[in-house]
Amino acid sequence: MTLDQLRPYVSGFLDPFVKGFDRMGMTPNGVSVLAFGMAIAAAIAFYAGGVEDRVWYVAAATLVFLNGWLDIVDGALAREQEVASAGGDLLDHVLDRYADIVVIGGLAAGVEDFVLGFAAVTGVVMTSYLGTQAQAVGLDRVYGGLVGRADRLAIIGIVGFLAYPIDGVYAGFTIVGWLLVFLAVVGHLTALQRFFYSWRALDK
Repeated sequence: MTLDQLRPYVSGFLDPFVKGFDRMGMTPNGVSVLAFGMAIAAAIAFYAGGVEDRVWYVAAATLVFLNGWLDIVDGALAREQEVASAGGDLLDHVLDRYADIVVIGGLAAGVEDFVLGFAAVTGVVMTSYLGTQAQAVGLDRVYGGLVGRADRLAIIGIVGFLAYPIDGVYAGFTIVGWLLVFLAVVGHLTALQRFFYSWRALDK
């Protein structure tokens, strides 16, 4: 079970934000772009946390949570304004993928381990790709597996907060390094889970 499956149950918490953005004249696409801006800022803060001052990790974690929250709000706002569309869905997914890439890029740059960053980002991108590719071949969009996007953002945010007080190297990696190891391993495992689920579900 992943946190993505809990989205229908948070609608009550979304209402104040949805109504607030609606009164401000924000569009769902505008909220999606704002969410992406939070991801870029988080990436910069993760980098700064690794090379300058660890307190930046706290800012990065907060921005990651804001990105995740706004990613839920944009869809709810589209339904509230009755403007949900395929174009909006496309923009949301494209910006989400770029957000994933820049955040992991910031993590990797901060610890100066780009090989591990590459392994992590490919795992994350393949997880998302397999979720939507299932829909492209006639199945429902797949959100299951070990770790979905909501889980991933929650874990990155929690580790970001922990990275401020927890310093040092453990079995060859800092806590951020171990986060990248986790994202790499679990990302590729989740992608494979989604692939085999879709493969079995197809009428071959």
